Amino acid sequence: MKIAILSASVRTGRNSHRVALFFKAYLENNTPAVVEILDLQQYQFPIFEERLKFQKTPSAQTLEFADKIKSAEGVIIVTPEYNGGYPASLKNVIDLLSDEWKRKPTAISTVSTGGFAGMNVITSLQYSLWKIQAWTVPALFPVPKVNEAYDEQGQPSDKAGSEKRAKVFVDELLWCIEAKSRMNG
Repeated sequence: MKIAILSASVRTGRNSHRVALFFKAYLENNTPAVVEILDLQQYQFPIFEERLKFQKTPSAQTLEFADKIKSAEGVIIVTPEYNGGYPASLKNVIDLLSDEWKRKPTAISTVSTGGFAGMNVITSLQYSLWKIQAWTVPALFPVPKVNEAYDEQGQPSDKAGSEKRAKVFVDELLWCIEAKSRMNG
């Protein structure tokens, strides 16, 4: 099984990537999944001009990214909240792809340095994912005060509590992956 972790922030000094690193380690230690972080800071996609399927000469990087989303059985999106919304870098790649997202089990982790854990971003992100027919997993993984909760290597300050919450979140994603597999079988 392949799970892609989409680290959405491209911002200097970003904190949400800490949670992406946590999930990579957690999944590798607790599931049989092959896990890869798709770091939008490394991709540095240009501003969206056209969906991939309508581009005449897409870049190799764009095709590689699309293939990684398409081949993943599930996706975890780790996104910060910026002014009540999610970053343009994430909207950019959601809009870039279409068929690759269809019925893709997609779990959302929202992150903030404040106490509300990025919860304001959930509705708008879910709506965008629904519009492209992604399957959003009902479990969420909100992280308040991320800079206190996880260090730069993704180590949680409360390991037992983080792993307990992660298990519920990941189990729901795995259930959705299994359900999709049975429906396609």
